[in-house]
Amino acid sequence: MLKQLLAPQLIGVYILAASTIYVHFRGKERLRFARQLGDHSTYLAPYNVLMYAGSAVPNEPVIPVDNFPELSKLTDNWETIREEAVRLFDEGFIRAAAKNNDWGFYSFFKSGWKRFYLKWYDDFLPSARQLCPKTVELLNSIPSVHGAMFAMLPPGGKLGAHRDPFAGSLRYHLGLVTPNSDKCRIIVDGVPCVWRDGEAFMFDETFIHHAENATDQNRIILFCDVERPMKYGFLTSINRWVSHHVVKASATQNVEGEHVGVLNKVFGGLYEIHLASRRIKQWNRKVYYAGKWMLMVAVVGLIVVSAFR
Repeated sequence: MLKQLLAPQLIGVYILAASTIYVHFRGKERLRFARQLGDHSTYLAPYNVLMYAGSAVPNEPVIPVDNFPELSKLTDNWETIREEAVRLFDEGFIRAAAKNNDWGFYSFFKSGWKRFYLKWYDDFLPSARQLCPKTVELLNSIPSVHGAMFAMLPPGGKLGAHRDPFAGSLRYHLGLVTPNSDKCRIIVDGVPCVWRDGEAFMFDETFIHHAENATDQNRIILFCDVERPMKYGFLTSINRWVSHHVVKASATQNVEGEHVGVLNKVFGGLYEIHLASRRIKQWNRKVYYAGKWMLMVAVVGLIVVSAFR
């Protein structure tokens, strides 16, 4: 019996369960537990717990940006970056995805949020090199920046409470065009951070956070994913491998013809299934949740049965 309880399949379930519980209770704010079970951060919980354990910066919602001196060249040149961002926005390049191929941020588009990718855990996008070469040059000189985009939140826009799935990076925001108002902010595990022109802050996006622009002006920022510093070299190597070989599969395009990662190709198909499930939810919520939980129980059941064979 003990041998069966220690079967590799069940050990994996134990690790996932323990990691999910830790992630769920980490910080002051949390998702409803039922939502957490289906959240993408649950599937990466074991990896994320490893990143928290080896983190060389405090495991806190907001981290002093001074801990990352290499990023100072971005604030030093914020007006140059803003100039390119404003031109892109005026020409319509900062926009929602044209297709269902942006899995990481698709839910934001409903609020009017728009983006233009500069790079995403891979090389710079061809459209970024062509349309904003000065910003690309600055970012290219900072190897720790693995992902970057311009992001716009319109007047009245809100992003609901959520946690991002990947703890191998930290999130950097630099204000470019902002209302310079306390009403335009992001709240990370209860800590408010206000976007202001030329000012930057760093936060851990795996804490629960939500954002709002309760003003009558657009907010445009430079949004970067920065490599989480680790205490140990082997964890740095693991994290870089995962970033450059796994997370980059969530890459997408600004314009037709640019590369779309395999995760977003798969997402395009799964999104149609998602829409069908939403229609079922609207028709009968009890049927929707019964089907969802039956599917989850079936998956766990198959793992347990395989362990006892």
